Amino acid sequence: MTLSPLKRRLIYVTAFEIIAIILSTLILMKLSHSDASESLPIAVMMSVAAVVWNFIYNTAFEAWERRRRIVRRTLWIRSVHAFGFEGGLVLICLPLYMIWYDVGLVKAFMMEVALLLFFLVYTFTFTLIFDKIFTLPHHSKPATAS
Repeated sequence: MTLSPLKRRLIYVTAFEIIAIILSTLILMKLSHSDASESLPIAVMMSVAAVVWNFIYNTAFEAWERRRRIVRRTLWIRSVHAFGFEGGLVLICLPLYMIWYDVGLVKAFMMEVALLLFFLVYTFTFTLIFDKIFTLPHHSKPATAS
């Protein structure tokens, strides 16, 4: 199924975040020894934080690339981008975990590491499946003449 780029992005982020909230809630319940009523709100907060941070970070990163006249994302640039994004997200999430669950820095960091590892696998798997279902517009087969 091929969608317009905007519809594809909207469906991607919506489906990704809904599933992520459900799975993050389950992981946070296990890590914090709490129930869903305590872990669901923080999973939603983390999802909102990730979406907002993604928009802010990518806007700033792309502006930095334009100022530096970077036209190709090398492995180094992609690595800087990934580590910068994840580092910022860790700085956002750690205090929230510490306050919400009333845990120390080490416990909050361990929770974040577990979620980072989960999201590494989840993002890869979700994107792989999503791309099979919703093909990129330039990957769809051209219409044949009748």
